[in-house]
Formats: sequence, structure tokens, C-alpha cells
Amino acid sequence: MSREIISTDRAPQAIGTYSQAVKVGDTVYLSGQIPLDPATMELVDGDIEAAIRRVFDNLSAVAEAAGGSLAEVVKLNVFLTDLGHFPTVNRIMAEYFSEPYPARAAIGVAALPKGAEVEMDAVLVLGA
Repeated sequence: MSREIISTDRAPQAIGTYSQAVKVGDTVYLSGQIPLDPATMELVDGDIEAAIRRVFDNLSAVAEAAGGSLAEVVKLNVFLTDLGHFPTVNRIMAEYFSEPYPARAAIGVAALPKGAEVEMDAVLVLGA
């Protein structure tokens, strides 16, 4: 199977040596997204809720560029610098996803790129 690099200007451009997503067959691997505004490449203003929403919006934009949507996410990884924000992730995630929810991990980390408080990556299967 060949692989296709997915890129969109509706999500932040890569800030390192990676692609926004890679598609192999019907599987799309979405790189980690932090709450960067794609227009300014700066972290969004506001609280953790604004940051989480921006991350989901960024993931959604990349999923759509690959021909899919968040509804097709089968695995989501959430990285938080403060696991106290986990209930907020759950509440906001319920606005972006419906049951059956994807498999998920939530990982507490010491730091994230650009001082972000949240990062998420995902795997989606088109047509799932």
C-alpha cells in the first residue's frame, strides 16, 4: 500500500519534522495537535476550554482534509500537563464525538511544545 501525506491550511502547519497526517489505505494517522490558531501559529487566547476546543477543531480539519471526520476516529490520545483538566476534556469531547466513543488514553506529561497545556493525536479509519 502506498502512503499519502495529508496537509491542510485549516490546521496549523507542522512545527517540526512531521506531516499533519499520513494516510495508508483507509487508515489515517493524525499527528499531535496543540491549540495553535492556524492563521497566526500562536497558542489561542483563553482558558483550557478554549485550548481543548482548538485542538479538536485542528484535528477535525486534518481529518476532513483526509476525506474523513472525527466520527471515524478509532483511537484518541490526550496529553495534559495537568490531569485535573481531564473532566473538562470529557465534557468538551462529548460535544465533538457521539457514542460509540473511540478508544482513548489520557496521559499526564511534564511539558508540551510551545508551553501548551493540551495535545491530542488520533487514528481514524475512513468509512468506520
